[in-house]
Amino acid sequence: MSLEDAKYIRENVMAHNKWFEDCIPMIASENLMSPLAKEMLISDFADRYAEGLPGKRYYQGNIYVDKVETRAVELAKKIFNCDLADVRPISGTVANMAVLFAFAQPGDTITTCALAQGAHISTCEFGAFGQRGVKSVNYPWNESDMNIDVDGTAKLLKQVKPKVAQFGLSVFLFPPPLKELEDTFNEVGCLVWEDCAHVLGLIAGGQFQKPFEDGVNVVSSSTHKTFPGPNHGIVLGNKLTEEQVKELQHAIFPGVTSSHHLHAMAALAITLAEMDVFGKDYAAQACKNARALGQALYERGIPVLCPDLGFTRSHAVAADVTKFGKGKECAKLLEDANIICNKNMLPHDTSSVNPSGLRFGSQEMTRLGMKESEMDEVADLIARVVVKREDPAKVKEDVKELKHHFDTIQFCFNAGESAYKYRKLVP
Repeated sequence: MSLEDAKYIRENVMAHNKWFEDCIPMIASENLMSPLAKEMLISDFADRYAEGLPGKRYYQGNIYVDKVETRAVELAKKIFNCDLADVRPISGTVANMAVLFAFAQPGDTITTCALAQGAHISTCEFGAFGQRGVKSVNYPWNESDMNIDVDGTAKLLKQVKPKVAQFGLSVFLFPPPLKELEDTFNEVGCLVWEDCAHVLGLIAGGQFQKPFEDGVNVVSSSTHKTFPGPNHGIVLGNKLTEEQVKELQHAIFPGVTSSHHLHAMAALAITLAEMDVFGKDYAAQACKNARALGQALYERGIPVLCPDLGFTRSHAVAADVTKFGKGKECAKLLEDANIICNKNMLPHDTSSVNPSGLRFGSQEMTRLGMKESEMDEVADLIARVVVKREDPAKVKEDVKELKHHFDTIQFCFNAGESAYKYRKLVP
């Protein structure tokens, strides 16, 4: 049966590829790599092994690996205006674990946002924070502007004196007010760490915020959300002491990684080179599209969060769909219409399984060339399903028609190649 099993697996992968050719993908944590970056994933790098840093490997055979990794580090330092970049973490959560291992011991206190406020699961008791045994204390939150309360947070920091003050969200609508808290950070003497996984591409393109100018010491991130690279990770640092750098690099290897997926590292290097050229235009358009989507959904009767603040300053839009059914129900109806988004907790929710919200991301459709006018069309398709309760099968045909005009990756060195050609395996 082994051959039949292989055929079954391939058929389902191909079926997925074909399905997504006909879908409007709006998961805020996904994106498309360029053809050139994707080529790196099927290179010989995929079959090789490297431990340690360039020039200090524990294996032979890394002559060209070292050159690629060194260039990736140089590009990352340039793009993010920092003096430390490590491209070895194999995911955003692994990057988070490395920071935890480097700077927090079991029993230490870390301040962070709560899951219902939009935090990532790695900061929860059942995630990486809990596995490390640290004590999490959540910031006070302003639901009206989907951000931490500055005065309350300053008071909390002075009260609990955390070892590390951690920021970053999965529903990352607005930059955290870190500059306003910088004096408090200095008074408390805590390390400031931001998980920028969702907004890394926006930061690379000069949008959203400049973490290191706002007092951040360490940034951890995945590299496949607004940053349109491989499913990989990165850690960035600025103005760290020599000892802190050693602790962080030791936490990355041998702490939480061994070989660091060289093919993905090479794909990340290509994406860094592309973002150095195209990142500004891409990030600006992704943010424009998100605001246009928020406005268009709001006009069609969907309660998008933070209308008085322009809905968002990132790629993400969050909506409370309680009056139309829970988020889980609405997300499934949209999936039936080939509109791919996800249910999401909002600050008043208590259940992550059956929350009241939906989360939409503009970044992937921006990558395929959609602009503000198309966001209006997409909002209309969403409203037909969620508000008007049209048959998803009927709406699906209009989704497919719209999507077929947008099948080419933009903002990369391979503009003009089909976005999906490189997803298909050679028979």
